[in-house]
Amino acid sequence: MRNDFHAELDSLTGSLSQMCGLAGLAMERATQALLQADLVLAEQVITDHEHLTRMQLHAEEASLLLLALQAPVAGDLRVVVTSMQNVADAERMGGLALHVAKIARIRHPAPALPEEVNGYFAEMGRIAVDLGNNARDVVLSRDPEKAAQIGRDDDAMDQLHRHLFTLMMDREWGHGVAAAVNVTLLGRFYERFADHAAAIGRRVVFQVTGSTPDV
Repeated sequence: MRNDFHAELDSLTGSLSQMCGLAGLAMERATQALLQADLVLAEQVITDHEHLTRMQLHAEEASLLLLALQAPVAGDLRVVVTSMQNVADAERMGGLALHVAKIARIRHPAPALPEEVNGYFAEMGRIAVDLGNNARDVVLSRDPEKAAQIGRDDDAMDQLHRHLFTLMMDREWGHGVAAAVNVTLLGRFYERFADHAAAIGRRVVFQVTGSTPDV
């Protein structure tokens, strides 16, 4: 019975890791669609999100079955419960990439962003993809130091997000209200993506140590 339990737990962990990787891939494609006004990539992100949603439902069902049928305790219980929470975060990461892609699609064929901020969003996209991939890796490795690092890496995203507001509040901003709304929404999507990745990292630390890092 315990061998079956751990096999099912490994399967759940593998699914969660795959979801994090898919969320990172979705944000990579969504960022390219945003910066290049690429309708094909935007549509691909939108279509692919359904697969991530199905994975979430299956993983949550598997978690509930493990809780109901196996009655895990101690460390095993932490892994099951936090994995269920992490699955929701991974799906939400993909959902935020979906929002980015939808804005790119709505604005097509025009660019959604002023050229002035493209560099900032390129960097935010790079950080988001790295965070998604790091979450994918630490879910499998359960390395508490690397998991805690995700939260620290989130600070770089926060700094870029704050800087976007500085640009828009500057008297030199000449792109109008519609562009400012796009920048505000999109900046928030990237910032929240990073927050969800950091939450996954904190829960991996909790899985391993039983305590939550102060990051």
